[in-house]
Amino acid sequence: MRRAQLETNLFGVLRVCRAVLPIMRQQGGGTIVNISSVAGALGIPFQGLYSASKFAVEGLSEALWAEARPFGIRVAVIGPGDFPTAITARRRLSAQAQHSAVYRERCARALAIMAADERRGPAPVRVARLLERIIVSPAPRLRYTVGPLPEHAAVLLKRLLPGALVARLLMRYYRID
Repeated sequence: MRRAQLETNLFGVLRVCRAVLPIMRQQGGGTIVNISSVAGALGIPFQGLYSASKFAVEGLSEALWAEARPFGIRVAVIGPGDFPTAITARRRLSAQAQHSAVYRERCARALAIMAADERRGPAPVRVARLLERIIVSPAPRLRYTVGPLPEHAAVLLKRLLPGALVARLLMRYYRID
């Protein structure tokens, strides 16, 4: 499960970028839009590997933005927040999270909040509309966040506040402090 998450979220993105870059260079430009997550800006408790894979997509996209720019290739990354998708029902837990008394209770509380936030999220069509705006833009920004306002605020606070404070706020939000 752990390797599969990195394989999909990071190495899958890398393989697609590697496949399209030669074509885009040959045609003199194009736009690559990678999908990250709010979890690519904030380390979400009990979602460490998911966050790690999305942090990696952020870094990969940032580097690619600089590398591909001279060829007329634009790179953007979308960080969606919570939306009602199949991810909620398909979430798999590690054996530690399910069976270890050390983590089980705290993990269950945090995941219940995550699942509720995902179910209450706005329609995923907002991500599709943002993707369309990025693709048609002659000069898209590098990063976009889309989702509920509190998640936008959390990403902004991460840039403004000390990291330990943001981590404590996340712990409080997920009721694991």
